[in-house]
Amino acid sequence: MSRISAWNRPVMQSVIPVIESSSHVHTSKESIERVARWMAYEEFAPPDGSVEGPFDFGPDPDTIIDAALLTSSLNFAYTDFESGERFEIDLQEKTLADAEAMFARIHLAHTSGTPVFDGAFLAEVTATELASIFEGSIEMPMLEERSQILNEIGAVLVDNYDGRFHNFIHSCEPAAYADGNGLLERLVADFQRFNDTSTYNGQPVSFHKLGQLCLWSLHVALSGTNTLAIRDLDNMSAFADYILPVALNAMEILNYSDDLDDRIQREVLIPRDSDEEIEIRAHTLYATALLTDAINEIRPTDRQVVIPQVDYRLWSVYHASFPTLRPHHLTRTIMY
Repeated sequence: MSRISAWNRPVMQSVIPVIESSSHVHTSKESIERVARWMAYEEFAPPDGSVEGPFDFGPDPDTIIDAALLTSSLNFAYTDFESGERFEIDLQEKTLADAEAMFARIHLAHTSGTPVFDGAFLAEVTATELASIFEGSIEMPMLEERSQILNEIGAVLVDNYDGRFHNFIHSCEPAAYADGNGLLERLVADFQRFNDTSTYNGQPVSFHKLGQLCLWSLHVALSGTNTLAIRDLDNMSAFADYILPVALNAMEILNYSDDLDDRIQREVLIPRDSDEEIEIRAHTLYATALLTDAINEIRPTDRQVVIPQVDYRLWSVYHASFPTLRPHHLTRTIMY
C-alpha cells in the first residue's frame, strides 16, 4: 500500500518511538480498517481554497496572512480549567465558542481600528488589554500567557520582519519543508511559540500542532487565489489537540488504560509533558496517518486525501458534540 509522505518527515518520525513504548494509550489497527471502509466514501473538505472562512478580512492577501498568523498564535485553551466553562460570545443572534469566538473578537478589533496585526502593538500588549479585546462569557483563559506570547512574537516581527507576519511568510518557501527554509521549519526556528516539542523517554517528540494548522489555514484561504499554496500538503500530520482524540476514542481507534480513561471522564488535569499526555497526542497523529492511508487505499487515485482533510472531518463533527456528550482530556498548555 502506498503511504503518505508525512511518515518520512520529522513530526511522524518522532512519534514512532512513543507508539512503540506506550503503556497508557493503544491504537487499534482493526478499528482503523473498519472505519476506513465507510469513511472512504464520504466527501472531504477540499484543500484548494474553495472553503470561505466566517470572517472577512478583505481581499488583501497580506492582511489575510497577518490574521491567520495571529489567530494561530493564540489558538489554545478556551475552557476555564476550574469551572469547565467555555469561552463564548454572542454575535448576530448566534453563539460562537472557542476558536470561532476568538476569531470573531480579533476580526472586531481589526475592523474597529485596533492595530492587532502590528508587531509594535503586539510587543507591548498587556493581559489587561487582551481581556478587553477578548470580552466574552468568561475571561479568556491564560491571558498572561497569551500576552507573553504576543510580546515575544511582536519583538521578533519588529526586529526582523518590519513588524508584520506577511513579511515573514514571504521570506520562506511555500512548503512545510524546504531544506530549512520551509514555512514550518522557519516558524519553529524563528518563533519559539510554535516549537511544540515534548520529551519522552529522554527523546524529543515534535507535534507542531499550531504551526501546521497555520499552514493549512493559509493554504485553504489563499491557494484558490493563486497567492499562496503549500506545495507539500502530503508532508503534514494531523493537528494534535483535544478533539481528535475524542473522535478516535469514540470510534474505538484509540483505547486508554482504565486509569487514564477514568481521569479523562472525571476531568482530572493530565499534566503537560506527562507520559499520558504525550501518548495521547502521539497516538492521535499515528492513528490519523494510518486512517488516511487506509482511506486512500480504497479511494481512486484522483480522489486521494491528505491527513489535514481527515483531521478536519473528525474535528468538525466531534467539536460540535463533545461539550455535552463526551469529555476530552484536560491539559493546561499553550500548544493546543
